[in-house]
Amino acid sequence: MTTNDSANIKELLNEREGFHKWWRLIRPHTLTASFVPVFVGTMIALNEGTINWLLFFAMMIASILIQAATNMFNEYYDFVRGLDNDQSVGISGSIVRDGMHPKRIRNIALIFYAISVGFGIYICIASSWWIAIIGLFCMAIGYLYTGGPIPISYTPFGELFSGVLMGTVIIGITYYIQTSSITAEMIWISIPITIFIGCINFANNIRDRDGDERGGRKTIAVLIGRPNSVKLLGILFIVAFSITIILILTGILPAWSFLTLLSVLPAIGVIKGFQGKTKAIEMMPAMAKTAKTNTIYGMLLGLSLLISGLL
Repeated sequence: MTTNDSANIKELLNEREGFHKWWRLIRPHTLTASFVPVFVGTMIALNEGTINWLLFFAMMIASILIQAATNMFNEYYDFVRGLDNDQSVGISGSIVRDGMHPKRIRNIALIFYAISVGFGIYICIASSWWIAIIGLFCMAIGYLYTGGPIPISYTPFGELFSGVLMGTVIIGITYYIQTSSITAEMIWISIPITIFIGCINFANNIRDRDGDERGGRKTIAVLIGRPNSVKLLGILFIVAFSITIILILTGILPAWSFLTLLSVLPAIGVIKGFQGKTKAIEMMPAMAKTAKTNTIYGMLLGLSLLISGLL
């Protein structure tokens, strides 16, 4: 690609220099998948007693650091495997457009992991050392998503791993460190969040379908095609909202949780944003709305639980 081509894509993606390129490196739009589960898990625990706010903030920071590090490993290994170039969208562009050395990005990711381990040790001391085993497993999956001999991102299981680990598992850890227990109700409440987080990954793969196919990936979007993938994404949204309504009607969630249905509108916008689009850059708004849907749903769910706990 020419220098002009690279400059054009930077302009279209509004990629600025200075602090902005470091901020892009952590892919901030994806961090909703790390702070929403911690917030929701803590609010579920609030309904059963008091909250240790130091544990809450430690868990929040550790989760965000692991997510950011995972994004950096993705940037590094996708470049090393030749999947990214200066026209790629959906990446920070730190290597292919900003000229950062690949190993610097990998090393920053390792530093983030090391800091998160420090917070993890505090969490374990204050709760249980079983958390260390689960935390290390989550970190390993974050690395293996694009690293290792058979990257998870090259298989149809990326959405499943990201959804379950960042959804049910993180909510479960957050709930456990506050209550020293796991309940069936907590698991049920985590399922819609799990689906929405998986949908963020799915939307990313729908956008990147053509490039992923050329790069040898076998994601769901590659296997079933973009039109069918958009339909499946819509079905997943319907399932998540339907489960939410059932949980409210059965009393597992409070009536305040009907507030989460306000996120139906951005979810509809996601599907409309993907329909009829064939170029990755045209699908960027739909990808952003998928993360927005998760954020709105998760924050409203957490808020509804907070209101219920305080009343």
